[in-house]
Amino acid sequence: MAGGGAGDAPWPALLLGDGGSRGRGAAAPRVTLWLLPAAPAQPSAQGAGPVCARNRKPGGGSCGRRAPAGAVPGRAGSGAMRLAAGALRAAWRQSFDFGGRSVAAWFPGHMAKGLRQMKETLRKVDCIVEVHDARIPFSGRNPAFHEALGIRPHLLVLNKMDLADLTHKARILERLEQEGLRNVLFTNCVKDENVQKVVPLITDLVSHSQRYQRAENIEYCILVIGVPNVGKSSLINSMRRLHLRKGKASRVGGEPGITTAVLTRIQVSERPLMYLLDTPGVLAPRIESVEAGMKLALCGAIRDHLVGEDVMADYLLYTLNKQQLFCYVERYGLGAPSDDIESVLKQVALKLGKTHKVKVLTGTGDVNVIAPDYPAAAYEFLRTFRKGELGQVLLD
Repeated sequence: MAGGGAGDAPWPALLLGDGGSRGRGAAAPRVTLWLLPAAPAQPSAQGAGPVCARNRKPGGGSCGRRAPAGAVPGRAGSGAMRLAAGALRAAWRQSFDFGGRSVAAWFPGHMAKGLRQMKETLRKVDCIVEVHDARIPFSGRNPAFHEALGIRPHLLVLNKMDLADLTHKARILERLEQEGLRNVLFTNCVKDENVQKVVPLITDLVSHSQRYQRAENIEYCILVIGVPNVGKSSLINSMRRLHLRKGKASRVGGEPGITTAVLTRIQVSERPLMYLLDTPGVLAPRIESVEAGMKLALCGAIRDHLVGEDVMADYLLYTLNKQQLFCYVERYGLGAPSDDIESVLKQVALKLGKTHKVKVLTGTGDVNVIAPDYPAAAYEFLRTFRKGELGQVLLD
């Protein structure tokens, strides 16, 4: 049970037993082996500070944006930490091995039904609002949506901007414009950031387009589409708060599949009179690559169990290291950045008390070992990332 990857502290073992000798014929004893982490290493004489001190938000332990060019983002300011991370990077993975995984099973049948129903209602729609996760502005955008859009006005809302590294915003907008998308808006529906711009943008787009013989109808009908768990319902609720001063009309949640009813009609504005059609999240029937699917999974667009939390946690670690975002080092008490997911999850489990008993058979009897709960640690690692507490990340 000892050992691990880079950054592991020594693991002294404490064996608890009855301390006495056994008589002849006595039953084999049951003992419990507790694995306890050693005391954390003391800072070096050079004054190693917190790993994320340079990016830490005031009063909290989470990371903000990466450091400016020339700095070492997400790491301590000490030369010792920079040298250690630099030495480790030479041995880190340069690519991720997906182990021959397939994304064929990641498109549930009910999504195909929802997509058909959305296409059938397009004749009643004035504008289409496509909501996507700002951390993956390119991956997972459903090509079937684009085929159905026709000449209708189209607004792309990149939500969860507070979780994304927007130092690349200009590059994102340039590439989207090359794909024919000129109307793009970054939002944060939790704090209603930029949401007040949605209704004026839609009004302007519709006023400069044909309304399909619906000129006598003064109301606007908007279709909201997007892959699961990107914040479609959150956007609708945010618009209602801002324009109608009303509460939630759509359920929101941190996992895909919260919105199950197809084409629910919800008022979001009085002047102009505007209704949005909320839809369940629909993935592309054919995800372009396993890596694109993994990025969708990290952002919660695909249910974790379909992909596997272990491989998702490993891909997340690979991505954080690749982008030099080492906030996880301080958060979980690691000695240095690591490219070994097992050693990282072991420390996550110990830090958060995610352990369980494992019975080990030995020549002298059963031994109960307190072992890290790796699945629980992987889930916690993913959940922390999705909350933005491991730094702002751009996965594409």
